[in-house]
Amino acid sequence: MHLDKLLKQPQALPSVPKVVRRLIDTFEQADVDPMMVASLIEEDPVMVARLLKTANSAFFGLSRNVTNAREAMNILGLIKVRALVVASALGEGFHTVGGVNLNQFWRCSLNTANLARYIALPIRIDENTAFTAGLIHGIGELVMHVGMPEAMIEIDRAVPMLDLKRARAERSVFGYSYAEVGAALAREWKFPRRMINAIEHQCAPFDNDVYEPIAGVVHIAAWRARAEEQDMRGELLINTYPDPVGLVLGIDPDTVVAERIPSISRHNDFDEQEATPEAEAPPVPFKDSMPH
Repeated sequence: MHLDKLLKQPQALPSVPKVVRRLIDTFEQADVDPMMVASLIEEDPVMVARLLKTANSAFFGLSRNVTNAREAMNILGLIKVRALVVASALGEGFHTVGGVNLNQFWRCSLNTANLARYIALPIRIDENTAFTAGLIHGIGELVMHVGMPEAMIEIDRAVPMLDLKRARAERSVFGYSYAEVGAALAREWKFPRRMINAIEHQCAPFDNDVYEPIAGVVHIAAWRARAEEQDMRGELLINTYPDPVGLVLGIDPDTVVAERIPSISRHNDFDEQEATPEAEAPPVPFKDSMPH
């Protein structure tokens, strides 16, 4: 299916809620008052509930539960809260996606976001855009599964969704990948240009005369998060590291090739936490129940 046709499929591109539209507008504002953003979120009780579900999930491991948007803002900060609310709206737009393990998808997305910020900070790249782009970098996969479910069954059988070769496999079949589709959704929702570029060029960040450093950051963050989902360790992890991208950005490879790094939360960690009555399920704050 051609990309234009995919984007015209019913439900392929969910409409943006009013509150989220206003939140997206704040991405390009120089000085944003966190409490103003919290007040904006509080205008939508459903959105607040989703935010609290996320903030109180095992993924963030807070010492106490937060009970309102202002508390979430104080503890998690503007960058995370704003991005999580936007992502929750996207998640609600894809609340049923056949063939997709949404638990795993959003866990990997949250790991990518945390890693993108972790990578961006020491090389002085905008951590806000890096975190948000990392969080929604794979949203094109959900668009593709909703818009052309039968075609995606074959892709899923051949190459798992979070496999490192996924984008290449999609391009060989469709002529585009989740990156281009995700960028189309970001354009529809009027995300800032740098964020759109980062999502669109994440798989080949410095090809075709494009130089968007955040795309490179997302590329490496997504590589590491996906490698974690595939339990890659040792030499395999080192051998798959996207060294050319890391060199251009000036990233110390040891910060992301180590088998255990602080910005990754693991499914094994969640399994251990779930053994206690107080523990939450893995962080899928955007849906109450997951298909298996």
